Amino acid sequence: MLLLIDKKIDTVTILKLCQAHFGNFIKFVADIDRQVIAAGGEMHADAEVLLLNNGSKQVSLWGANLYPENEPEKRIEFESFINIRPLDDNMALTVQNTEIRHKIKNLVEALLLSPEELIQLED
Repeated sequence: MLLLIDKKIDTVTILKLCQAHFGNFIKFVADIDRQVIAAGGEMHADAEVLLLNNGSKQVSLWGANLYPENEPEKRIEFESFINIRPLDDNMALTVQNTEIRHKIKNLVEALLLSPEELIQLED
């Protein structure tokens, strides 16, 4: 299950995305310029390809993981192989630029989970 998200999704969809692959988290790629997210799939690269095929530019794409059960400040893990981009000054799996992290966080809160929302996943 891989979705292109440009407006707020509901809790049921978030649960389905979690259950489709990893159980307790969702891999996603954020386009910080177009303000869209591709979420789901087994690899960040799958979401990256979906966005590139829908008009995104590589420089705007950043991979991360969403853990919906975690408290808001621990929900997003800013790590993905697609983030290793020396040409964009990112030499690690982790998104190193704090401004880019902030944009990703804001986009997640707008389209997936706001800080007030907490999703309890079923075992």
